[in-house]
Amino acid sequence: MPRASTVFSVLVLLTTCLFLPRLLHISRRFLTTMASNTEGDYQYTPGLHSVTYVTAPNEETAKKLAEGLVKNKLAACVNIIPSIFSVYEWKDEIQKDPEVLMMIKTRTSRLEDLTKFVRDNHPYEVCEVISTPIQHGNLPYLKWLGEIVPDKQ
Repeated sequence: MPRASTVFSVLVLLTTCLFLPRLLHISRRFLTTMASNTEGDYQYTPGLHSVTYVTAPNEETAKKLAEGLVKNKLAACVNIIPSIFSVYEWKDEIQKDPEVLMMIKTRTSRLEDLTKFVRDNHPYEVCEVISTPIQHGNLPYLKWLGEIVPDKQ
């Protein structure tokens, strides 16, 4: 019969071999995430900001919407991407239209206000306003975004 200390040593060795690689992997990922989400005294919380996509019929409409969003502190920056082509179904018919795409950077807490502003000022009967949270990015840029767009009160 094996001695208790031998059995214990074998169990410790097996446990170490089985779990140490996974523990090291998790530790590396955690430390990398911490390092990449912190710069100086600024630590970014994933999802604090969002990118919102809005299509518009032309650049003139997109520029008016963009200016209103930035002026009203609902967006820090709006990129207007010209010359996209959209194919979609509307009222039982396939539509094919040239459009422009607005890529809007904002705080996630302001998405409701941003959506309302777009809906109130957009010429489409049903306008596209879709958002996705920002998980990671250039920390000075994300810090600037947060300084420009105040949190919802």
